[in-house]
Amino acid sequence: MQQYKKIKVIISGGGTGGHVFPAIAIANALSKKIADAEILFVGAKGKIEMEKVPAAGYKIIGLNIAGFQRRFSYKNLIFPFKLCLSLLKAKKIIKNFKPDIVVGVGGYASGPVLRIATKMKIPTVIQEQNSFPGITNRILAKKVDKICVAYSGMDKFFPKSKIYLTGNPVRQEVIDIEGKEDKAFQFFNLNPEYKTILIIGGSLGARTINESVIKHLELFEENSIQVIWQTGKTFYSQATPYALKHKNIRIFEFISQMDLAYAAADVIVSRAGAIAVSEICSIKKPTVLIPSPFVAEDHQTKNAMSLVNYNAAILLKDVEAGENLGRVITDLLDNKTQQFNLRKNIAGLEFLNAADVIAELIINTIKK
Repeated sequence: MQQYKKIKVIISGGGTGGHVFPAIAIANALSKKIADAEILFVGAKGKIEMEKVPAAGYKIIGLNIAGFQRRFSYKNLIFPFKLCLSLLKAKKIIKNFKPDIVVGVGGYASGPVLRIATKMKIPTVIQEQNSFPGITNRILAKKVDKICVAYSGMDKFFPKSKIYLTGNPVRQEVIDIEGKEDKAFQFFNLNPEYKTILIIGGSLGARTINESVIKHLELFEENSIQVIWQTGKTFYSQATPYALKHKNIRIFEFISQMDLAYAAADVIVSRAGAIAVSEICSIKKPTVLIPSPFVAEDHQTKNAMSLVNYNAAILLKDVEAGENLGRVITDLLDNKTQQFNLRKNIAGLEFLNAADVIAELIINTIKK
């Protein structure tokens, strides 16, 4: 471990696993490089980070902040008041903690915290996971010192002089699947002789994917296809009767042992969130991507196309999933040549050690 002086870092943002898990990966990389690094997270109350960050061993403070609704909503009337209160609380947190640097990973909480940090002349770095950046990071880009991105061509949105192409940080323990197949089949109580698909709709689930899976469970059973299915919390109770009926189905609100799920899978079906795409590039499994049409600026489709354009994944539109999901999966499982080509092409799209690269950039920014 290279020796550095002790540093104090605030990491802010969240709202979804796509923001939270990269943030934790960055914190872990910093902690490895600087054993006594003091890291404080600032998130949004009621969001996933308030659970996942403490579980990873880090302290977090929540802001009472939410996003501005793009459709008409009474919540927009109280948005300015929540924003003002969050700015005041962010200023208090920063004054009390006295960070050497503030890192934003996108999401509701990162806006107020990074805004205050730039006003107080504290070094700042933001990490943008998507190929089409969110509004928060686009606003912050004018003021922050450095911007870490996962895709080329981001100078359309950010000042070119600030951009560093680092890739997305992924959880190392999740992508470390080598030699875990036997353990994975035992863990999920599955037959290693059968084909296995992993279906994940993001950390919060995906209704279209879940409803499409139900329509094709009979087809999967007829073809001896086993299913590891992350339903999300809200759909889990609806999926339970089907898991009891079909012995080849394993359902989870949230898969904590994702490394084993990846290891067991012959084919993955996933939303096209930035971190899901980055993890899939690292594990190099044939994948069907179903971008969510409900995210800002349709950035999941843009994420998916960054693989599809290199014949490194299959794109299935959300509106077509109900009718075609089963056929697309069975066709892919039956086509060894296509599976080989997808694995080969996706291998060239992986960014290695993104979390370490970003951690070094953070440390070097403090030094300067």
